[in-house]
Amino acid sequence: MNCIIVDDEPLAREELQALLGEVSNIEIKAKFSTAIKALEFIKENEVDLIFLDIEMPLVNGLEFAMQIPEKTLIVFTTAYPQYALKSYEFDAIDYLLKPIDSNRLDKAVKKATLYTELLAEQKNTIESNTPDFLFIKADRRYHKIYFKDIWFVEGLKDYVIIHTQNQKLITAMNLKSIHQKLPENYFQRVSKSYVINLEYIDSFTNHTLYINDAEIPLGDVYKKDFFDKYSNGSLNID
Repeated sequence: MNCIIVDDEPLAREELQALLGEVSNIEIKAKFSTAIKALEFIKENEVDLIFLDIEMPLVNGLEFAMQIPEKTLIVFTTAYPQYALKSYEFDAIDYLLKPIDSNRLDKAVKKATLYTELLAEQKNTIESNTPDFLFIKADRRYHKIYFKDIWFVEGLKDYVIIHTQNQKLITAMNLKSIHQKLPENYFQRVSKSYVINLEYIDSFTNHTLYINDAEIPLGDVYKKDFFDKYSNGSLNID
C-alpha cells in the first residue's frame, strides 16, 4: 500500500513520516504542504491512502477530500477533535488526533490495508433476507449471516461493510438500504456512516460508541434517538 502526507506544518510531516517508517507494508510516495500541490500529484499518480490535515491555508482538508478519486482512502490527522464527526461525512476510514500515537497509527494503517483489499474484491450481493438472517452471495457461494452475529454495518463510499465476530463482508448497497433490512428492535443508525447492533455496545461517551476495538462516532443528528432507545429514556446526555 502507498500513501501521501498532506500537512502545512513541516514538523508534523516529519513526525508522521518517522512514525510510518516503523509500520510495515506502507510506502510514502510524497509529502505536501498544501492541498493544491497534493491534488496535482494524485491527478497523475495512483494513491491508495492520504494522511490529511484539516486546518490548512487556501484549501483545507475537508475541501480537498471532496476532490480525491473514489478509490483513494482518507485518514484525517488534526489537533482539533471537533472535526471528528464531520470527517466521517467524507468517508474517512479513521481520524487521528495530534500528537499521533504510534499504536493508533498502526491500527489505522491495518484498517486501510484491509479496506483496500475489500474494495478490490468482487463485490458481494444480498440475495434475500428473513426475520433472522441475510443470505449474501460471494464467490459463487451463499453465506448465511444471522442478524444476532452482526456487530455493526459501516458505509464506505458506494458500499457497506458488514462486521461480525468472524468476518467482514463488503456489498454494493448504501447504508439506508441495508438498514431497512435489519430488525429495528436491535439495530440503530448512529451516524452518517454507521448502523450498530445495540446488543454489542461495550461503552460510550457523548460522542463515541465502543464495540469491541471499534470506535464509532455518534452523530449529533442521531444522538437523542440513540439515548432514548438505548437507555429507555433514563439518560439525558447533552
